[in-house]
Amino acid sequence: MTDGSAGELWTVRHGETAWSLAGKHTSSTEVALTPAGELAARGLAPRLAAITFDLVLTSPRDRARRTAELAGFPDAVVEPDLAEWDYGDYEGVTTEEIRETVPGWTIWSHPCPGGEDAAAVAGRLDRVVARVRADGGRVLVFGHGHATRVLAARWLGQPVGDGRLFRLDTATVSVLGYEHDGPAVARWNA
Repeated sequence: MTDGSAGELWTVRHGETAWSLAGKHTSSTEVALTPAGELAARGLAPRLAAITFDLVLTSPRDRARRTAELAGFPDAVVEPDLAEWDYGDYEGVTTEEIRETVPGWTIWSHPCPGGEDAAAVAGRLDRVVARVRADGGRVLVFGHGHATRVLAARWLGQPVGDGRLFRLDTATVSVLGYEHDGPAVARWNA
């Protein structure tokens, strides 16, 4: 439950794509939702229709915008700060493939050559958190796996690396709010 002034942040990860299904890192490459991804996105509509949102934002990527549209929010405002982590040279590559040359690699502990570093991702998502808290009310965002996990960590005041603690499936709803005076996870990966 929100304290009424600091806001409540609802997040939706985009529906399944062929690359998310295959475990490929996808930042700027535009990959369409699979038929199953479209069906799951449509399935979000009845769940979200009963909730009143003061603001609805979406990543600029087609997969997030399409998920928003199918979930009943075709007029979601594009927010560039919600874009997925820029994987640079690892775009379209799986973690297993990366580990063939960089043993033990994770997005949480290693760099992405040619891509964004953790500080840049944190900066973008800190701006989203600040906007939600400044505006108050209930905000819904459509985004991506890693970026949304970072968003949750930053909402809680934790470092980017703590995003590793939040498994996040496609076409799921999560809610970040408050418990008494502190930020909390109200619902995750539902």
